[in-house]
Amino acid sequence: MKSKIHHYGRLVVCLTLACASNACLGQSVEPAGQEAKADGHVRFATFNIALHDRTAGAVAKKLAGGKWSNAKQIAELIQLIRPDVLLLNEFDYQEDNAGLESFLKEYLAVGQNGNKPINYPHVFTATVNTGIPSGFDLNEDRRIGTADDALGYGRHPGQYGMVVLSKKKINLEETRTFQKFLWKDMPGALLPIDGASRQSYYRPEVLDIFPLSSKSHWDIPIQLEDRVVHLLASHPTPPVFDGDEDRNGRRNHDEIRLWSDYVSGNADYLYDDRGVRGGLSKTEAFVIAGDLNADPLDGDSHPNAIDQLLKNPLVRADFIPASTGGAYWANQQGGVNSKHLGNPLHDTGDFSDQRVGNMRIDYVLPSRDLEVAASGVLWPKPGEPGAEAVIASDHRMVWIDIQK
Repeated sequence: MKSKIHHYGRLVVCLTLACASNACLGQSVEPAGQEAKADGHVRFATFNIALHDRTAGAVAKKLAGGKWSNAKQIAELIQLIRPDVLLLNEFDYQEDNAGLESFLKEYLAVGQNGNKPINYPHVFTATVNTGIPSGFDLNEDRRIGTADDALGYGRHPGQYGMVVLSKKKINLEETRTFQKFLWKDMPGALLPIDGASRQSYYRPEVLDIFPLSSKSHWDIPIQLEDRVVHLLASHPTPPVFDGDEDRNGRRNHDEIRLWSDYVSGNADYLYDDRGVRGGLSKTEAFVIAGDLNADPLDGDSHPNAIDQLLKNPLVRADFIPASTGGAYWANQQGGVNSKHLGNPLHDTGDFSDQRVGNMRIDYVLPSRDLEVAASGVLWPKPGEPGAEAVIASDHRMVWIDIQK
């Protein structure tokens, strides 16, 4: 199998997008079975696969030889859903792409647990901000050089990276990345404020180098026969692990806001890593995908963080991908799940049931001009396909099918 792995700037993106079912705004749809994609549809998906390690290069070593059980289970799930365009979050980046090559050839291209192999001829990868030293004590613990002091949380450059796999052509010359855009350059940015002094939490010299994106934001144009759909891929920081200044919650909010501005004609301020300004025109088709780390009703995200997309008139959110197992597992696991306001059919993350609970934080959101035919969250009940493999990650794959 020949896969083309493309580098751009210092970013790495992986994305899986799939189309979704029609439903009324805010209403649930019946959990979709993992049925084969219908002719004339393109499946987009996103999947946080949790193939990361505290040590640089360790993931590639584990992947070598095709025997790593976690990666085999991840590949099984991908082969089960078979996305045409897939964003992968949390795949450690390595400059020589040894780990990515192994995953493509020794896992995806090899049938897992009776599933058919799957090949992706088009791949986009590049570096992310995670693990890049800032040179400052960003979390004010009187130490410099910890994972919390990086431009994006990480113990080494490339930890928690992204990859985009596609059966469809990627228009590389039109790809845009926003890894270096400074947070302070967003008008009205929710920059954190120190609770005691009521002054900026970050000093001016920090803001002069501090990017908005904790990993990166990528606009990947996907060629679908006679039209282009822009895959807008990202992985905003979790809105927790901070203090009263809410630096991570505010950053998460503004990382999500970037895409809302980008698709709405409100991005004249935004510059990409080539220095080109602006966003999409309102006539261009897009799919926003990724682990956005924000639930509409539960959790600790900044107020209205994800509603910036779900209530954007240019974003099709009148469907909610659902699973057969979300409600089953919320009931089985109990704990704080019983206090959640959100419908567990829509959960995509399986977290501590005593502190966090399961939540909807992974999204595939198309533009209004795209017709959604089907959607789902791959969270099976016991005995259903993929039920044993889903434990490989604390996230569940989300997919939608759109008509070409």
